[in-house]
Amino acid sequence: MGQPRFINPIYGETNDVDRTLIDLIYSGLMTYDKDGKIVNDLVKSYKLSEDGKTYTFQLKDNLYWQDGTKLTADDVIYTIKTIQNSDYKSPLRASWLNVGAEKLSAQSFVLSLDAPYNSFLENCTVKIIPQHIWKNILPENFLLSSYNLRPIGSGLYTLSNIRGNNNGFIENLTLEANHKYYGKLPYISKIYFKFFSDTNDLITSANQKTIDGFSISSLDDNEAAAEKQVRQGWTADEKFNVQSFSLPRYFAVFFNTQNSKILSDSNITKALNYSVNKPELIQKIEEAFKEKISRVDSPILPDYFGYSAPTVIYDFNIDAAKKLLDKSGYVESGNAAQGAPRAKANKKTPAFQFKSYLSAGSKGNEVTELQGCLSRLDESFKELLQGETSGKFDKGTEAAVTAFQKKYLPDVPSTGEVGANTRKELNTLCLAPQNSSLPLQFTLTTINQPQLVAASNLLKDYWQKIGASVQIKTVEPSELKTLIKNRDYDALLYGQAVGILPDLYPFWHSTQISDPGLNLSEYQNKKADQLLKDAREALDNSAKSQKYGNLQDIILGDAPALFLYNPDYLYWVSGKVKGINTTKIVDPAKRFENIQNWYIQTHRVWK
Repeated sequence: MGQPRFINPIYGETNDVDRTLIDLIYSGLMTYDKDGKIVNDLVKSYKLSEDGKTYTFQLKDNLYWQDGTKLTADDVIYTIKTIQNSDYKSPLRASWLNVGAEKLSAQSFVLSLDAPYNSFLENCTVKIIPQHIWKNILPENFLLSSYNLRPIGSGLYTLSNIRGNNNGFIENLTLEANHKYYGKLPYISKIYFKFFSDTNDLITSANQKTIDGFSISSLDDNEAAAEKQVRQGWTADEKFNVQSFSLPRYFAVFFNTQNSKILSDSNITKALNYSVNKPELIQKIEEAFKEKISRVDSPILPDYFGYSAPTVIYDFNIDAAKKLLDKSGYVESGNAAQGAPRAKANKKTPAFQFKSYLSAGSKGNEVTELQGCLSRLDESFKELLQGETSGKFDKGTEAAVTAFQKKYLPDVPSTGEVGANTRKELNTLCLAPQNSSLPLQFTLTTINQPQLVAASNLLKDYWQKIGASVQIKTVEPSELKTLIKNRDYDALLYGQAVGILPDLYPFWHSTQISDPGLNLSEYQNKKADQLLKDAREALDNSAKSQKYGNLQDIILGDAPALFLYNPDYLYWVSGKVKGINTTKIVDPAKRFENIQNWYIQTHRVWK
């Protein structure tokens, strides 16, 4: 679903279709293998300095662009400088700030960092663009260049044809094996991509067997719906096989701990964690959508990366949830059986208070408030005021104050003046705090996508059982960027991908609570901040693993989020396509990562 817009590594990372094509047409310094490990791509070797701040790369010898031009270190330096230049407005810029890039020779260069960063090689999977194609195009014209849809790369495939309809929608394009590619050529020499603006058209093409593969995300990640709508053929080659890829991501509810008064209370967010029956929720999602889903209890994904399991786990416990809510002052109402939410007593101190010494001749707002207060308290005081309400302390006011003192302060001399004791009594009687209640209610926001909406409704039901009233708000993907930028939500059900070399700093450090940071809970904890910094700068994996082990328990102890699950990415492929053995991918666009080993036709070789 969708169509290409920018088959250009500088811009295309925000569009799934673009990312998929970029991966096939361009090459990076590093890439991923079938198990999700980062391996060399354009580089022959690299060396890391002892302080972990300098990477020295050596390019391979036989590197050429698809137009026959030699690929050199100049292209690498140009790509990085372009991303870093704010004039080009690349969405990748934040990942490359403060990275020095220096050419050593035509085939070697140095990338230097201000501080050690053990996930930096994942940055180096960015695809390189040809300097000789782009260097004469001004920044303001980059997005308008025809090369965005006529790319010249150095990857496995080259774009040979692209065709659109009369409305400008790109309907299909053809990729052919790049015979200037430095490595092993793919067995499949041509790939035809067909793009759809309507899911019904995609389903029709799948049933007519005019396409050999499609992403289940095109059908709202609903495997059950796909099984009902897509007809399988009779032979193995006519049937679609479902390829399942594991990703380093999790879906969680992020509680806005800064903008929501209710969700800033960790007792409440812990209660919301305890009240959710995760195994049951996951089972219901799996049954409804026929997906393979893994439970997630931690932001560091210990099962995926082999880290230690957390010591803080919120197993389903309704009693524990209710006790935490009681502790926070949210008690069950008399109408709990009718679905009324818990509520907390909310005493509001009046904005105005008597603070000044007042006597005959005083003027101003406090005198006006005094006269109004006395009139309301007792009809006899009102008569004594003799109509004095203008804010001037005259004889009538003095007489009324004297009567007030005799009635309410019999043990204090009745002077007719407003001193400390009289002010205290006036504030108590005239300006009593207004009692109200604060209901336990908030809004859960998520993307308008069937699986996430279903999960939201399940969460709503769980939370309602402990006395929380939850309204679900769905937004379209096009609205999500602005919503996240402004942190405009109470709680957000959303997915985060942490990368193959996980760096949790952008997701949980306190400096990342504002855009473009991805700290969606606006979480702040000094100990967590230090561990996040130390973990990303650790020079060995065991130290990083230990830091993350401590970090997860701190985050879970504060409960700024409810970690839920991680669904596999599903891709339907024709049974005639063989050789697909990828297990882990960093994002859906990487599903073709091992495509040079895919094949369709085989023949017997006699020896």
